[in-house]
Amino acid sequence: MRRNKQEPSIKIISHRGASGHRPEHTLGSYELGARVGGDFIEIDLVATKDGRLVARHEPEIGGTTDVADHPEFADRRTTRVIDGEEHTGWFTEDFTLDELKTLRTTERIPDIRPDNTSHDGEYEIPTLEEIIALAKRLTAELGRPIGIYPETKHPEYHVSIGLDLEPPLIATLREHGLTGPEPEVPVFLQSFEADSLKKLAETELPLVFLMGTEEHWQRYLTPEGLAEVATFAHAIGPNKNSIIGRDDNGDLTEPTTLVDDAHEAGLLVHPYTFRSENHFLPAGLRSGDDAGAYGGFAAEYELFFQAGVDGVFSDHSRHAFLAREIYMQEG
Repeated sequence: MRRNKQEPSIKIISHRGASGHRPEHTLGSYELGARVGGDFIEIDLVATKDGRLVARHEPEIGGTTDVADHPEFADRRTTRVIDGEEHTGWFTEDFTLDELKTLRTTERIPDIRPDNTSHDGEYEIPTLEEIIALAKRLTAELGRPIGIYPETKHPEYHVSIGLDLEPPLIATLREHGLTGPEPEVPVFLQSFEADSLKKLAETELPLVFLMGTEEHWQRYLTPEGLAEVATFAHAIGPNKNSIIGRDDNGDLTEPTTLVDDAHEAGLLVHPYTFRSENHFLPAGLRSGDDAGAYGGFAAEYELFFQAGVDGVFSDHSRHAFLAREIYMQEG
């Protein structure tokens, strides 16, 4: 199922927006990601106390907002167990949307992305509705589809606290004309939890099963496991190391058969996450010792494009776009 390289079908999924250049999950990050070449705005959704869906990588927001600087919220700092892991901080489910809107976002990894800190305090936490409106506006302005790619974040945890993510997600998508086989803008729905995807099946939208590299994911990475995934999803979002791994020295190894096996099962393949800084690149593609400097990112994209992936989650949408342009031209 190897594609004709002249066909521009490799999708660029702006991971939390252009998060290599702006604080993640902000309207500024989302807009920049689209303007520099991204095809989809990738969104992690969590719930507020009053059941609204907002974009944060995790329910805990101490590391991505200025909530610690708000004395009125000091008493809401607490500890929660999410998916078996203990987290201490401030959690979206303890705030109403109006309260969250008084906060401002900050860069999550300032040591690696110090330039992004110049935008600390610039953006609010966005709602799903605001992001949909942005995608529609950008689609009109740019003259090409800008889709959305929402993830239900820790859905089982949200069920346990009485804030199920799927009903408000479905209702919001339907209200804005984004359900059914031909939504107003393209939509993929993603989750690490199969039960969440099954709840979203009524939208008639393509569903993406995210998969990690830990032991409990291994059964899904086999032809038999992928056949099972194909009964409830249309695509997989594997950790990119499942496609091309790294050896003990941090260098890339030979590709696995995962892409071909997934295609054989009828599944698209959108691996995560491509980042251009030395800190994240394979050892052989780094350019010096500065963790935040850019290395040979284009070579990494090319190897995955050659492996046949259908899309890439990228923190640097412009870099992914340029790498795709080069790859298509060379074909």
